[in-house]
Amino acid sequence: MNMEFKRRLPTPQTIKEMYPISEEMAEKKAARDKILADIFTGKDNRFVLIIGPCSADREEPVLDYIGRLRTVQDQVKDKIIMVPRIYTNKPRTTGSGYKGMLHQPDPNSSPDMLKGLISIRKLHMKALEQTGFSCADEMLYPENHNHLDDMLSYVAVGARSVENQQHRLTASGLDIPCGMKNPTSGDLSVMMNSIRAAQHPHTFVYNGWEVQSKGNPYTHAILRGHANQHGRSTPNYHYEDLNLLYELYCNLGLENPAAIIDCNHENSGKQWQEQPRIAKEILHSMRHSENIHSLVKGLMIESYIENGCQAPDGGVYGKSITDPCLGWEKTEKLIFELAELL
Repeated sequence: MNMEFKRRLPTPQTIKEMYPISEEMAEKKAARDKILADIFTGKDNRFVLIIGPCSADREEPVLDYIGRLRTVQDQVKDKIIMVPRIYTNKPRTTGSGYKGMLHQPDPNSSPDMLKGLISIRKLHMKALEQTGFSCADEMLYPENHNHLDDMLSYVAVGARSVENQQHRLTASGLDIPCGMKNPTSGDLSVMMNSIRAAQHPHTFVYNGWEVQSKGNPYTHAILRGHANQHGRSTPNYHYEDLNLLYELYCNLGLENPAAIIDCNHENSGKQWQEQPRIAKEILHSMRHSENIHSLVKGLMIESYIENGCQAPDGGVYGKSITDPCLGWEKTEKLIFELAELL
């Protein structure tokens, strides 16, 4: 084989024993899990914001950002439930570029997966302990989910992973909301098949074990737009797109029809500053259709302390080193505006 086996990494159980969560932290997560489950089953009519940096890069600014969210959350709690994004794995279309804290806990140093596993666990722990937020992460590597599963309240399967069988099967064993993004091609049938697969029980191999999943009734759609055959961004957040998704759900008879709408990526044409406009248009569509109102459970917003993005060695505190993000001032304003419109 043309690869070097550098070292055997600790099992998820070993990492958890090294860095355990407290009973109080576990209770906070359980309470938030219950709220989100009620939202995705329609028992709670509050709106979800999956919000935060494109990728978590450094602990200090990420925790600073989440602390700011905490203050705002307390002011809008009757309308909005926020789930901070701590995305510690970053998929790369071409395989090059920063791959997240799991790979590089220091973006300017060489990859170190052991330090990465410890760093991402400690970051999620500090967020939960200091702010009470159990957060969201992307399931880039299904086998790594157990390193963080005792702290996560939301998981997203990305556009490049949604057709992968192991992602679907792993999602079927989760007991928290799991969003399936439409693929980069825009083919909604791929996303819907993924939701169907994850909502059913399966027997499969996971981390060397034969496991039996029960099916995840909280698996749902994430619309993020797509690029057409000419490479141009094609959004799928408009009124007609949301109606189409509602009809697909009705035809398939899946449990708990639900959608989160990603306001960035191809939906914004990668123009981060368009996210507030897109968010408000989605709420406008919800006001004009009971079906869309029942379907759309929330939004996904890419946001950080500073507007835009920079190179990994840029050095600007709280500025994304991957996709550009909405800065804090605009983020705070948007959250309050959404609360007024809901």
